[in-house]
Amino acid sequence: MESVQAIKQRFGIIGNTPSLNRAIEKAIQVAPTDISVLVTGESGVGKESIPKIIHQLSHRKHNKYIAVNCGAIPEGTIDSELFGHEKGSFTGATQTRSGYFEVADGGTIFLDEVGELPLTTQVRLLRVLENGEFIKVGSSKVQKTNVRIVAATNVNMFEAIEKEKFREDLYYRLSTVEIHLPPLRERQDDIHLLFRKFASDFALKYKMPTIKLTDNAVQILLKYRWNGNIRQLRNIAEQLSVLEQNRTITPEVLRSYLPSTASTNLPAVIKTSKSESDFSSEREILYKVLFDMKSDLNDLKKLTMELMKSGNIKDVEKDHEHLIQKIYGEDDNDDAVYEEPLQETEVLSITEHASNNDVAENTQDKYHFAEEIEEEETLSLQDKELELIKKSLERHNGKRKLAAAELGISERTLYRKIKQYDL
Repeated sequence: MESVQAIKQRFGIIGNTPSLNRAIEKAIQVAPTDISVLVTGESGVGKESIPKIIHQLSHRKHNKYIAVNCGAIPEGTIDSELFGHEKGSFTGATQTRSGYFEVADGGTIFLDEVGELPLTTQVRLLRVLENGEFIKVGSSKVQKTNVRIVAATNVNMFEAIEKEKFREDLYYRLSTVEIHLPPLRERQDDIHLLFRKFASDFALKYKMPTIKLTDNAVQILLKYRWNGNIRQLRNIAEQLSVLEQNRTITPEVLRSYLPSTASTNLPAVIKTSKSESDFSSEREILYKVLFDMKSDLNDLKKLTMELMKSGNIKDVEKDHEHLIQKIYGEDDNDDAVYEEPLQETEVLSITEHASNNDVAENTQDKYHFAEEIEEEETLSLQDKELELIKKSLERHNGKRKLAAAELGISERTLYRKIKQYDL
């Protein structure tokens, strides 16, 4: 059995953190067996190295090794990619095709981002893990395969199981042995070592002197969170190698290449799922809004009736000031607020069907009309509001500011009403 140090040199793994060494040790120990392995860790930590180690140290090393990125294959075609399909099984299937499980028979399949697999594909994969059987898309013939499955994911599998995005039985079949790779921020002693290796490689690749960090720049490198892990560190080293003329990197220069958000404790985990209590709370808020709307309508109706009976806007305004503010009140951000009281002569009667003089002469008809409304409860507030707005705009030749002042509302509210009624 090869040592951990020998495996690191063979597969180009840099670092001496105990958690990294433990992960490599587990890979070496399980390699001679056919146990299914699940590699976990954040994106960019180098999870693809573990299945290569397992395959090369196993008895399958002379057979095929196929790496499949499950997250990169469309949901509609992934079954065909993994298990194959028969000719004519779907549109575009012009010939029979062998899937990865058939091609890799006797070898190893690495399923990267296995947490992204659709549920229907998870059922098929579970059958392969249990008895080595699969069926091509569009076929009824059961085929056998002898493959070693190593999977990897950066998804929290227990959360995915709770959200019913991943099958619990499949998780326990895949994770007979689980190998966790630590994030780069937990490997502080390895960060500068990795940076120097990347800087040396890029200097050789681009045929230029190797970049070097000052002592203060090294401290910044070590304190950085590295959300993208080794992949992000490699990218920073390449950018500095290509773009910087001065091969000595100062803290100021290094900071300019580091995203500022990484100095915080991001990324923050935000729960997007909604529990039953969340929906219940939303329902209660919706009910409250509806009841408030009903109350506002009743207040508006009461105000309208008072206005119809008295015919004096000043008296109504004085008696029901709180209702007027409630119905027509604006936010603090409103750019127009009604300030001056309306003149009695500028009030439009809500019962106007003829000229203003007719209204003054037919007060008894107005009261009679109001009594009918009270008895039949058929008053349409929207129609009356629309009628008032139309007449006020006509009186002022479409000038919204004057119309709004006459109606006792802000110009902004009038503008919204115009849009609402498509005037």
